[in-house]
Amino acid sequence: MPTHRQPTDNATTGPRPGVNDAEAALVEHYPRLVRLAYLTLPPALGRHRRVLTAHATVQHVLPGARKGDPRARVPGQRTPSGSAYAWLRAQVLRAALTHEQPPPWWRVRAARPRAGLPLVVGLRLFPRAGGTDELALDQALSTVTAPARAALALRVLEGLSEQAVLALLEDAGVAEPAAAVRTAERLAAHRDGRAGKLLGTAEFDPCTVQTRPTDLLRRRQRSRIAGAAVAIALAGTVLAVSLPEDGSPGRPVAGGGADDSLYGPAGTAALARALDPALLERASEGAWAGTSRIDFSVWPARGGRTDDTALLKRALRVWGGPGPAVRVSATPGTGTAPPTQPPRLLYAGDLDGAAVVLLHDGQRIVRYAEPVSRRVPLPRRGPLPAPEPLPDPEIRGGPAPGGEAGQAPSLDFARTDQADMTTAAALAVSRTPDGARYLLAPWIARSATRDLLAPDTPARDLDVSADGVTGAVPAPASGGDCVSWPVMVLRSSEKIVERHSFLVTDLGDPSPAHLTYTPPPGGAPARGPREATGGQALRNWARTACSLRTLRGSGVRAVNNWAFAEQSLPESGGPSTWVCTRADTWRGPGRILVQFQRPASAATAPGTVVAEARNTASCGRFGQHILAGTRWKSPSGKWFLLAAGSRDVTRIEATGSVRANATATTLAVRAPREGSVRLSARLTGGGSLRAVG
Repeated sequence: MPTHRQPTDNATTGPRPGVNDAEAALVEHYPRLVRLAYLTLPPALGRHRRVLTAHATVQHVLPGARKGDPRARVPGQRTPSGSAYAWLRAQVLRAALTHEQPPPWWRVRAARPRAGLPLVVGLRLFPRAGGTDELALDQALSTVTAPARAALALRVLEGLSEQAVLALLEDAGVAEPAAAVRTAERLAAHRDGRAGKLLGTAEFDPCTVQTRPTDLLRRRQRSRIAGAAVAIALAGTVLAVSLPEDGSPGRPVAGGGADDSLYGPAGTAALARALDPALLERASEGAWAGTSRIDFSVWPARGGRTDDTALLKRALRVWGGPGPAVRVSATPGTGTAPPTQPPRLLYAGDLDGAAVVLLHDGQRIVRYAEPVSRRVPLPRRGPLPAPEPLPDPEIRGGPAPGGEAGQAPSLDFARTDQADMTTAAALAVSRTPDGARYLLAPWIARSATRDLLAPDTPARDLDVSADGVTGAVPAPASGGDCVSWPVMVLRSSEKIVERHSFLVTDLGDPSPAHLTYTPPPGGAPARGPREATGGQALRNWARTACSLRTLRGSGVRAVNNWAFAEQSLPESGGPSTWVCTRADTWRGPGRILVQFQRPASAATAPGTVVAEARNTASCGRFGQHILAGTRWKSPSGKWFLLAAGSRDVTRIEATGSVRANATATTLAVRAPREGSVRLSARLTGGGSLRAVG
């Protein structure tokens, strides 16, 4: 744990101001300080707690305001307002960075009286929602450390130099300030400097908030219970006073009658409503064709048992409180709590020997399956049990193995918030040894299958039933030799977009992953990911498809292959390609795999993995610069150090056992087979970059 020192008087933190100067600076710059605290605090707090904690952090940094602080009795010197603000900023930064660390034992008593302020009762606060760019930045920020988030805010919002940020972080006790600054630079260095603009929007402004009530029904019930408890306590007191000393006549009988309602005191009316099959949401058949929101919210209810109230009731009751016989699985980062409002029914029917129900609550897809030959009895009357937390080995991606053919029902959860036309295009409804069957979105006009390892083989049409369920699509091999990789080729209806085709593949989760491709830079402007349906994209995926096996069951939303550089190898070794494969998950964090693809006789020859990173923004919207290197043996037997960077790299430098540089996006130099080498690069805008991995 780093040691947190008292801030020193320097140009970054400023001298310790007097109380009046500090208060004036705090009032003047209050929104800036609260935004800095909000961005630095951990996103795991949730938006409501994060807003309140940000305000509390700023309000509690005035010098001398804490009782028992000996410095409170020493008058501070008069200082300029800018210096006072610098001092306050340093204190806010320190407090936000150490939020999750317990205070020293001698400060606990002093901190308690103010810990609950500001206090909000009966309302939930959260900043105004932004667009997709703000959401993507928020997800990227959630994957980095608090010092990195603070460094980004100090650089792009406060306009501090790199050295000033390093000094502030070091003074705040950050163990590795340079690493935090580098991470912040990667987040801020994408084209047009949009991170600064996005961080200044209402999405990240804790001073401009929206309010919503808390659970009114639960609050009302708690008030009634509290009132009843007070009445019972008073009645008990009266009885105790009025009883005769021997206690025999008039003694109340212990115990009392049991509550015969469906939900006992532990249940709530809101939960009862959410689990009522009569209140399930159902979209109309053509809702998807008349809205700009193309996702699971416009899927109609399909299947042969959408009116089977008993089946729907069992599915909802098991979701509300799965018993020990129910096999529960969840993709990483997906909660298994009961719904808070009636979910949407997407499918109910019999498939491959199982009765399957698909539900959507706006954030998650829930799949319930029970053997057709078995009917699961409803729980007996009484309180609805709260779902117990699952041990780690049982939280996994995809439906429980054998859920259809086994003797126990299964319940599978998958996160699907912010789905779109491609990521809400299909859901796995059944898995058998023959493969997976999918329920297609109503806007899918054509479906086919193809093998990624056979890029020149045409796609084959896929059989689809009248209610939108496909035939079995073979699952990619999870082990052994990788000899094929089946994918689905889906084409949307012309009612929403003209002839838009895209690829999705099964990675073991209820929702298949969307595959895209970003071509090499060439001389054209920067290109975003495009659909992996063209010849060049298919040939590129043929050499990287088998690397998808490492992503199974990890809640992957989309995978993009970015051919970020092309390089001619020394000694007429031929053309090579550098590819960064980025997998984005539904919960936000991404992981990358960098491959060096040398010339090969086989179209499916895999590349050489040269780097891998988890929880990174690299190769994505907020990490558009990358540098990687490897050693390569030429046909003559000589060893070379190869390096390549993305389009904005202007210079590559190697230090260590090899010292060389090149004013280009690639480097190739003779090098020993072994030895430590450090690669770095300069960018068009003047920034620096280190090699991934």
